[in-house]
Amino acid sequence: MKKSILALGMFLFVTAAVNAQDKNTVAPASAAPAVTPAATPPPNPNAGDFKFQELEFNFGTIKQGDVINHDFNFTNDGKEPIIISEAHGSCGCTVPQWPKEPVAKGQKSTIKVTFNSAGKMGMQDKTVTINSNAKNNPVVLHLKGNVEAPPAPAVPPTTKPADGAPIAH
Repeated sequence: MKKSILALGMFLFVTAAVNAQDKNTVAPASAAPAVTPAATPPPNPNAGDFKFQELEFNFGTIKQGDVINHDFNFTNDGKEPIIISEAHGSCGCTVPQWPKEPVAKGQKSTIKVTFNSAGKMGMQDKTVTINSNAKNNPVVLHLKGNVEAPPAPAVPPTTKPADGAPIAH
């Protein structure tokens, strides 16, 4: 008897679950049509256009703790001024400085980047991301190179004299 009641209860539970899913997944005929997201406005054909002399600077091999400064020069080849809203490095060791005023059509300007290699070791690829109103937004600049660890400090020998007496310093 207990098995019959248990089986009947399980049957009713499964039937109720299936019916509940069917009711939630079937849309009524009077439902409103799905809302499509607003279309993205077309790009501005007159917007400013970054033309960098280089997007990557290889600083070669440096010693840990050296500071590298590099200027990324660009020209605005678009029809409207470029306004840089923000520039940020990939870490605190890479700090950009950018023009705060608009860069007019045909005008040249510079993004100055400082990389501090303190605490870094091995191959590095640090980036600066520039956000602006330009056609080619964002722009990512790279500083690449190798940072060598400083040589280990020389440690004086600590051998004891043959007679076992302590070493006098």
